[in-house]
Amino acid sequence: MTENRQQQEQYSLSMMYGTYADVLFVLFPFLVIAMQRLWDGNLYQTLMRPDLSIAAAILAGLAIGKFVLGLVTNRELGRYKERIVFFIALTLFVVLGPAIILILSITANAQVPGFVAFVQPVLLIVAISLYTTAVSIANILVRTNQGQSGAEVSEATSQSKDGRPRPAPLDLPRRTGNDGY
Repeated sequence: MTENRQQQEQYSLSMMYGTYADVLFVLFPFLVIAMQRLWDGNLYQTLMRPDLSIAAAILAGLAIGKFVLGLVTNRELGRYKERIVFFIALTLFVVLGPAIILILSITANAQVPGFVAFVQPVLLIVAISLYTTAVSIANILVRTNQGQSGAEVSEATSQSKDGRPRPAPLDLPRRTGNDGY
């Protein structure tokens, strides 16, 4: 039991590092831009440009991808589809929509309102939170599903050389000759 618990903790820790590595790779170009603006003495301009909204939109798109991945990984996860669809809608409504509106509004107007300097960092923080939530939910659902269907593991999902179960292949519909394509 203790060994299993340690493996779960190690897996969770690895997933956390991987998730934040993704976030850092997304934010790296924007950090370079901010450092250049700091060098020029215009750091405040970073908050008044669409950079943070672009980063938030990228992370929101990645979060939606992770939510969808968690949904389509296995058919047995269908009972969670309402929850996953809720998180997809939440990501669209709270982060992606406002980020796109801010990007378009900031680039179209010469005079940017002052509230943008507050809204963009908040939007970025919410996007990072939703992305980490998406990764966690996708992994929890996949792990929960693997634990519940242990008796139904096929030869394709047998264990790999290091003892971890391999993911099941996607069951994609096959095209027949009379599809009309």
